[in-house]
Amino acid sequence: MDSSSTGRPATPDALTRRRLLRIAGTAGLAAAAGVACQAPAGYGKNTTTNPTAPTSATAAPAAPPPSPAPAPPLPPTTHPLLCRDAWGANPPQPGGKPNPLSRMTIHHTAVTLGDNSNAPARLRQHQQYHQGSQGWIDIAYHVSVDRDGNLYELRDPNIVGDTATSYDPTGHFLVVCEGNFDEEEVTEAQLDGAALAFAWAATRFGIPTDTLTGHRDQSGDTACPGTNLYSHVTSGDLKRRIDALLAQGPVELVSVCGPEGTQTVADIEAGIR
Repeated sequence: MDSSSTGRPATPDALTRRRLLRIAGTAGLAAAAGVACQAPAGYGKNTTTNPTAPTSATAAPAAPPPSPAPAPPLPPTTHPLLCRDAWGANPPQPGGKPNPLSRMTIHHTAVTLGDNSNAPARLRQHQQYHQGSQGWIDIAYHVSVDRDGNLYELRDPNIVGDTATSYDPTGHFLVVCEGNFDEEEVTEAQLDGAALAFAWAATRFGIPTDTLTGHRDQSGDTACPGTNLYSHVTSGDLKRRIDALLAQGPVELVSVCGPEGTQTVADIEAGIR
């Protein structure tokens, strides 16, 4: 029986026990409240991600897609080249210097051609003059082009050409257009034929097309290749034709010899082609 039931005042020991009980109860509530306000362990952290796993920013990059297969090479553009035998050339004389080809130069014959049927006979006249009167080993140029764009094989390109003017043609691939282009107009077919000859030289010998010049650019004592042809050099038209052919693929000149070549030249001389 405690002192409150007897009406007697509580002893100091009794007061102390009751105070301790109240303090303990209050402390328990406070502790419980503290626990209720405390965030659960790990709250606010990403508990589903492994912090050591690579993120999208640090993950190894995906393998690049396979490179596309290289495009197949373009087929060559082909054009007939009439053999020396077909147009009736004489054999070259012995001699000549090796020609380390690095440039391309255009000429004209400076002799009025008139009808294109005259072209093969005119080539024979040029060769006779060059070998006989000039004392050169062969006709001076490497390829000839007539008004209809037919191409004729002349001197071996690996042998230096010749000139009656002051420049050294060593290293030059020489194309001559038949006619006098201070008096005659150059035809589209002849320009296209010259472009084919130069594009072949670029393909075969690796000559850069930006080396293209006219004869007069190399020598101050000639008007070759004539005003009407030279204007296609200075305007860049001839180079554009060459580059356009090369953009389509390599250019090959296919030799036309034997009976086929002879008949082709006969047809030209007859005005059939």
